[in-house]
Amino acid sequence: MKIIVGSKNPTKVQAVKDVFPNNEVKSLSVPSDVSSQPFSDEETRIGAINRATQCAQSAPGSVGIGLEGGVMYVENQLFLCNWGALVTSTNEIYTASGARILLPKEINDELTSGVELGDIMDRYAKRNGVRHKEGAIGIFTNDLVSRQEMFKHVVLLLRGQREHWEK
Repeated sequence: MKIIVGSKNPTKVQAVKDVFPNNEVKSLSVPSDVSSQPFSDEETRIGAINRATQCAQSAPGSVGIGLEGGVMYVENQLFLCNWGALVTSTNEIYTASGARILLPKEINDELTSGVELGDIMDRYAKRNGVRHKEGAIGIFTNDLVSRQEMFKHVVLLLRGQREHWEK
């Protein structure tokens, strides 16, 4: 089975390779067709579905996987969120969400002024390329959970659903 991941981000691509080690996994840069910084579960989920759909349609017989990070509010507190989607060659769609963690207020203030979380995290952590490495989840869990591990969990949920329903 050929799997196409809708991102060139190494943490997302490796998460898919970890879950599908016996499959051909390629990456393709495709737009999410949502805000560059999704601000709800719904918008983040739609971004993942859009990426997965474009990937599945890019090569006949392939499976598309979209992984999208975003933020969402719970009782006026801002949380990190993430969604994944798997779209089959017959256009069946599976979605799953993963870990959530509270973000500091100063990050909320910058996000609401239009700055993307990845850019904020580089300054906050005094590091470069946080979005391509540990991610905000890694920073705020003291590197106990990485962005790749977070997305791997989501991809496991996607694979498990697909396998269950295709029995």
